[in-house]
Amino acid sequence: MEVYGPWTRRSDSAEERAAVVIRAAVVAAVGLALVIGPELARGRLVVVWTIVAVTALYAVALLVTEWAERPLPVRPAVITVLDGVLVLVACALTGGAASIFVAVLPLIAIAMALRSGTVLGRLGALAVGVGFTVACVVGSDPDVSLSERLLTGAWWSGFLVADAVLVGVLARMLERQLVVAAESRARAAAEHENLLSERELRGRLVAAQQARLDGVRVVLHEFRTPVASLTALARDLAAGRLAPAAAVTATRLLAEHAEHLQDMLEGLADLAVRDGSPLGRVSERRVVLAELAEAVLDAAGVAQARRRIAVTPPDAAVRCDPQRLRRVLTNLAENAARHSGDAPVELDLSYDDGLLIADVRDRGPGLPPGQEGLVTTKGVALGERRGTAGLGLWIVEALVGAMNGELDLQPRAGGGLLAHLTLPFDE
Repeated sequence: MEVYGPWTRRSDSAEERAAVVIRAAVVAAVGLALVIGPELARGRLVVVWTIVAVTALYAVALLVTEWAERPLPVRPAVITVLDGVLVLVACALTGGAASIFVAVLPLIAIAMALRSGTVLGRLGALAVGVGFTVACVVGSDPDVSLSERLLTGAWWSGFLVADAVLVGVLARMLERQLVVAAESRARAAAEHENLLSERELRGRLVAAQQARLDGVRVVLHEFRTPVASLTALARDLAAGRLAPAAAVTATRLLAEHAEHLQDMLEGLADLAVRDGSPLGRVSERRVVLAELAEAVLDAAGVAQARRRIAVTPPDAAVRCDPQRLRRVLTNLAENAARHSGDAPVELDLSYDDGLLIADVRDRGPGLPPGQEGLVTTKGVALGERRGTAGLGLWIVEALVGAMNGELDLQPRAGGGLLAHLTLPFDE
């Protein structure tokens, strides 16, 4: 029920509609009784029919108003009081204690108890009982003694008050049940929210733990190649197995590998204080592409006789995070070298209008149809590498995504694989 003002209300409840229907049914039943037994009017048929007609008209008006969902001109409690007054007048006119209208009085008492609350409902029921006692005194047949009239009025007064008390008790029981049900629903909702919160927290913890594990696996994977190269170069230098020119090259490679390791360590230093990403932080500087190409193939272990490098234009340079770009190209070159056998590994770098394009080609077995996207999945290794960590291309794709680039793996004409990389960089 929605209250629109102190004297209006709109109801769309089934209970109010049921009350309106019951009122109309009672009026119809009284009219039918008068038609069947006109003697029930005690000689006042015109007056009684007038009361019935008036009651029927306002019952129909209430029925139409309720079904049209329009506000009523008075409160429901006032309508109940009006019902009571009409019924008491009808009782007084139709025999008092013997009136057929007395059967309607319990309905009036119940309506008052429901609409007026505990105290007002009981007082209203008592007032109806007193009014009926007056109707019994003034309207009963002459052959009914005064004591009989008073006794009938007192009995009905007690009965009506008892009705109001019982309705109040039942209403309070229902309210308590509703409160218990509401509390149960609230507890269930709270427990559900707690469950969702715990599940979300557990998911975040699992994701954080997985990120830490991924970080460790990335570190192990990325440090393996430069550490292996450093170890081999250091052993050759220490054993004096290198010619003077080769020793100079080995010394340069040692410095480059050491610098690369330092860059990776700096990039991973903030792993625990950021979002758990194993990709590290960004540290930009100017990188000459020709020098980068040589360093990448050196780090990937591609011999001079097996490498093919093309840089367009020859003096091209970009401003980027060299550690990330080198990790991407080294992983691709190392993958190409692993599968090419004795065939050359080709690395083409071109830069134009803010876009770096890198192509890494090999003459390996290539990829089976439909597995171009599968090999970049974490933990997936194909061909002879099955059963290994399978992190290289996953790391490449993650780094390329972090740099807003695109990686495309394509079968190469004549056999092999083409890794086509596109990255946006400033000069």
